[in-house]
Amino acid sequence: MNLEEEKELVKRAKEDSQAFSLLYEEYYSKIFSYILKRVADIEAAEDITSETFLKAFKKLWTFRWKGVPFSAWLYRIASNEVVNFYRKKKKFINLEKIPEPASDSDVLEEIIEAQEELEKHKDFLVLHEKISQLSLQDQEVLYLRFFEKKKIKEICEILGKKEGTVKSLLHRAIEKLRKLF
Repeated sequence: MNLEEEKELVKRAKEDSQAFSLLYEEYYSKIFSYILKRVADIEAAEDITSETFLKAFKKLWTFRWKGVPFSAWLYRIASNEVVNFYRKKKKFINLEKIPEPASDSDVLEEIIEAQEELEKHKDFLVLHEKISQLSLQDQEVLYLRFFEKKKIKEICEILGKKEGTVKSLLHRAIEKLRKLF
């Protein structure tokens, strides 16, 4: 969807909830993926994503077109919800949590499967662990730039900061991450 089509759809969505459902379908997986990378917990990511879209739906009338994708506004809401999640929880995430097996006969199979999954995502888990040691602001700018592949202009809109500030935040966050490795 190009910016002009998106602008028209957002305009329609302000008056028609069916049009908002099209925006939801377009951006749900991207927003969910971003949140999941930030919190590393599927259930929490589902809850936060739902809350993000609920707030977007309720506050859509406040949205003003500024020439950047509508998703920038959604990412901003999602980022705020992630911060709220961490403020409420104030705990560290256990990245190697293995769910309870359904029965004793499945124990070995589930452990092997869980270990294989962890191996597949080992690099991500190590990186996520290192990134989680940074401030929330540093985490946010790194995830937006490198995991969500957002351009500096979009990150500026999402964070509500100027281009020079975002570039500086990004540079410092990379340097901090480099020191952790």
